[in-house]
Amino acid sequence: MPEKGQVTLAFAAVFHAMKSFKPPLGVFQTVAVLLALLAPGAIRLPAATLDYIGVPVLRAATTNLDGSGIRVAQVEGIEADGTPPRFEVNPAHSQVNQPTSLFTYHSSLGDATNYTNTVGVESFHADGVARFFFGMPDGVATNITQVNNYEAQHFVDTYIFATNPPNPGAAIINQSFTYGPQSIASQQSIDSAYDEVAARYGTLYISGAGNAGPIETPATCYNGLGVAAYLGISSVGPSPDNGRCKPDITAPGEATSFSSPHVAGAAAVLRQAGLRSDGGSDTNSAVDMRTLKALLLNGAVKLNTWTNSPSSPLDKRQGAGVLNVFNSYMQLAGGKHAPIESDNVTTNNAHPPGSNPADIDTLSGWSFTSLSSSTSNDQVSHYYFNVTNGLSNVMFTVTATLVWNRQTNQTAINDLDLFLYNTATSNLIAQSISGVDNVEHIYTNVPPGRYDLQVLKYGGSPANGNITTSETYALAWEFFALPLTITTSNATAIVTWPIYPTGFSLQATPNLLAPTWTTLFLPRTITNGTNCVEVPLNSSNRFFRLLRPD
Repeated sequence: MPEKGQVTLAFAAVFHAMKSFKPPLGVFQTVAVLLALLAPGAIRLPAATLDYIGVPVLRAATTNLDGSGIRVAQVEGIEADGTPPRFEVNPAHSQVNQPTSLFTYHSSLGDATNYTNTVGVESFHADGVARFFFGMPDGVATNITQVNNYEAQHFVDTYIFATNPPNPGAAIINQSFTYGPQSIASQQSIDSAYDEVAARYGTLYISGAGNAGPIETPATCYNGLGVAAYLGISSVGPSPDNGRCKPDITAPGEATSFSSPHVAGAAAVLRQAGLRSDGGSDTNSAVDMRTLKALLLNGAVKLNTWTNSPSSPLDKRQGAGVLNVFNSYMQLAGGKHAPIESDNVTTNNAHPPGSNPADIDTLSGWSFTSLSSSTSNDQVSHYYFNVTNGLSNVMFTVTATLVWNRQTNQTAINDLDLFLYNTATSNLIAQSISGVDNVEHIYTNVPPGRYDLQVLKYGGSPANGNITTSETYALAWEFFALPLTITTSNATAIVTWPIYPTGFSLQATPNLLAPTWTTLFLPRTITNGTNCVEVPLNSSNRFFRLLRPD
């Protein structure tokens, strides 16, 4: 896996272009195109960018997961004033390479199914976004069924701020633009508009976080995904209004225009997998926007600088970490599981592990269900896990992500929290207890044992977070201890480890007394779910380890 220094940031011309944007409610004034007027071919990312996010191993371990059957949308801010607007993807661009029949184009001038057309003209920014979304060969979802390519002003007028906005028709929508700096009131109004249509139609809006300063709307909306740029310039959280954890996730890109389409492509691939029953027979739950969001966040890889706290579940720069679609897919493939038991406790009272002896039969999977509370009772779902691989003196990494929506016509959210208990001692191991986020996230290490992963919905009054009686949530989890096996043959070490979870680099050092670890860039083969690397044994390569990136 390449290191940070190998990334080339090469822009022929980069502008921040502010465009007049006038939604009918007068909510905001401008939209900032994150990167405008990029010359063809000016975007430079390492050849192994897809490897960073788990695409090659996904393709090696599965069959035809390429976005087939999925309809998506790409919404583009125009690059320059004028008629027709400059927002369109050129299907024949060398980094898009898709048939014209894949596209429909929409602006205030009308709709078109041909290219070129009279409703708009080519945008090099749009071509660059398309490259990483569905382009050939660098896209994540290279075989999607249809792309609705919208000019942003027309899209928000029609599908976001309309009195009765229609269904946009695409379940995955990439937005590589922001509204620029806004007042708190304007940011909240824009967020609410997006949250309403997302909840109404189950649409996952994936938006660039912005390229400098505080994170910008619509990446700040509750029900969407705000994407930061790994190895590039990016805005940071929390949200300006109430300090929510934003961005949600990170992906490679010089700027967030080109990190967000990686996430959108990954969402399309997961949706395809869910619809074809890779996550089990309940395909509706598997492709629900909340499930996709939980899986994307829970599969993300933490960099060494990642940090959070119980009241602030995601990192203010990385979100849940760097996108890894293979990890997310494997958690989807672990199947849907109901909680082992649910019970009521008096509001704000203790909620220790229950007595049910059953366990969830997989250490990697997901759940989609509801909790109901009352004015006097909280409700708790219990997921029990027997965490072991038969070895002593090992530590397991635990990652769990809880997601729910801000409901339609609500200004606040139900308060849900996430807890991890040791069932033998009833000791609390970790918790995520944000009062403002609709994402909770646990990331910690535990020894072998039996654990209770709890989802709690608070009761009481609306002021205490009991906005509606019932709340539907998605939960994704992963417990793992990754074994590294080494055998020797003559002057070669054969190093093997499981392909899941992925996102690790193999490193070597000559000694363990004062180790200097070096990343090994050697060919890797995958056989029967196992990575295999052959390493020449010499004075530098004596001890080995796996490490997630810096």
